[in-house]
Amino acid sequence: MATQEQFDQAVNRSKSLTERPSNEELLSLYALYKQATEGDVSGERPGGFDFKAIAKYDVWAALKGKPQEEAQEEYVNFVEKLANNQ
Repeated sequence: MATQEQFDQAVNRSKSLTERPSNEELLSLYALYKQATEGDVSGERPGGFDFKAIAKYDVWAALKGKPQEEAQEEYVNFVEKLANNQ
């Protein structure tokens, strides 16, 4: 399992990647971060034409039930993978 320090370092590292991740990768990072820091998504799914908010909600909702510690570990590993592919 990733420690809180490793997670915090990965968050900082994600902000300094030399290449911008794809939209799909950014959504995955967002969902893992939110699941790791807040747990399961709450509130209603956005409606209307706010497609960005809908996509973010949906990708986070897909992680429902995943333990926060597991999401932290996946986030750390995902940022490491992105950093190594640059």
